[in-house]
Amino acid sequence: MLSANPVVLMSTALTTLAATLHPVGGTVAAIVLITVAIRVALHPLTRAAVRGERARARLAPNLAQLRERHGSDLGRLIQETQLLYRSERISPAAGLLPMLVQAPVVFVLYRVFASHHGALARAHVFGVPLNAHPVALIGFASVGAAGGLFVFGAIVVLLTVLAWANARRAAMLLRSTATTAPAGALGAGRGSAPYFLPPSAALLPLAASVYLVTTTAWSLGENTLLRRGLP
Repeated sequence: MLSANPVVLMSTALTTLAATLHPVGGTVAAIVLITVAIRVALHPLTRAAVRGERARARLAPNLAQLRERHGSDLGRLIQETQLLYRSERISPAAGLLPMLVQAPVVFVLYRVFASHHGALARAHVFGVPLNAHPVALIGFASVGAAGGLFVFGAIVVLLTVLAWANARRAAMLLRSTATTAPAGALGAGRGSAPYFLPPSAALLPLAASVYLVTTTAWSLGENTLLRRGLP
C-alpha cells in the first residue's frame, strides 16, 4: 500500500519520473514536469485572481467616488470599500493563494533531498548534486565547490530577473487597482513576495531551486497571457 506521507509520495514520483525521463534530463526533468503539473492544477486559482483584478479595474470609478466621499475618514473608506468588494465577490487575497499553496511543495522537496541517500541523492546538474546547498560549498577551495557556486549563482541571477519582471507587473497592477489600506497591503505583499525567492535559493537544496525557477518562469508567462489588457 502506498504511503500517504507527502515526502514518500514525492520521492516515489520523482524516482519513477526520473527513470522514465532519463534520456531527457532525468531527475531535473522530473522536477520540472511535477512543477508544471502543480501549476496546471493551480491554474483555476490564478484565473479567479485575474477575474478579481479585472473587476477591481472595472470598479475604479466607484472607488474614486468613495475616496472623494470618505477620504477624510479612513475607517469609513475601508469599510465602504470592503462592502463594495463583497458585493462584487472580490477577494483582495485571491492573488496570493497560488503562491501560498506552493509553499508546502518546496518544503517537501527540501525534505526529500535533505534526507535521501538513493538515486535522487546521486542526481546532479552540471556535476552539482541536487541535494547540495550553496552555504555548504562556501569555504571549500575546490573545483567542485567553485562549479557548484557558479551554478547557484546562475540560479540566483535568473530568479532575480524573473522576480523583478513579476514584481514590476504586480506593482503596475497595484497602482491601477489598489485604493485602500487592506487591498494595498495585500497588493504590496504580492508585489514584494517574488523578491524573497532569490535569497531563499541560498538556503534550499539545488532541487528546490530548480522548482523555484520553473514556477517563477511559469508565473511570468501565465501573467503575461492572462493579464493582457490590464496595466
